Amino acid sequence: MMMFAVSAFAASPKKVVVVLAPGFEEIEASAPIDIMRRAGLEVTIAGLDDVNVKGANGITFVADKLLAGIDIMTYDGIVLPGGLPGAENLAKSAMLNAMVKTATKERKIVAAICAAPALVLAPLGILNGHHATCYPGMEKNFPEKTVYEKADVVTDRSIITASGPGTAMLFGLAIVERMVDKKTAAGLEEGLLVK
Repeated sequence: MMMFAVSAFAASPKKVVVVLAPGFEEIEASAPIDIMRRAGLEVTIAGLDDVNVKGANGITFVADKLLAGIDIMTYDGIVLPGGLPGAENLAKSAMLNAMVKTATKERKIVAAICAAPALVLAPLGILNGHHATCYPGMEKNFPEKTVYEKADVVTDRSIITASGPGTAMLFGLAIVERMVDKKTAAGLEEGLLVK
């Protein structure tokens, strides 16, 4: 009798890369990473220029690999924490900009929080024709073709945006809802006491 491993028939978990640049907002990285991993997503943390990435509040994260080692075509989504100067550093990276454009073109999940929607996505034209949110006041960087919503999290097709540190858990749950399913997101929301 032949035996087959269950894993041979199980669907592979979806893969997401979280990109950290020096000066990123730590809560906006740690909360979504935690929530996505609880949901069974395969999360890779990529450092923009170094695997040791110091956040805006002096906390250093150790990334899994450098962004240069990421092939975006092998991922289902990309997540961009904000913070300053983190979002500005992301925006300066030609490599990251190219990856975000490719992810958008391929209709992968593109998720950005705080200053990242305004400083990274908006200049690339990715928010044109979309509803989006960002850190209050940063919406001045949105083009006329973007509909700004004063909301915690906005999901519009494959683009997910959130307003800031206090919404980081909701942001992570929105990513899980799109990349896994609503039931998993609702279960995590209840178990984590997200209100």
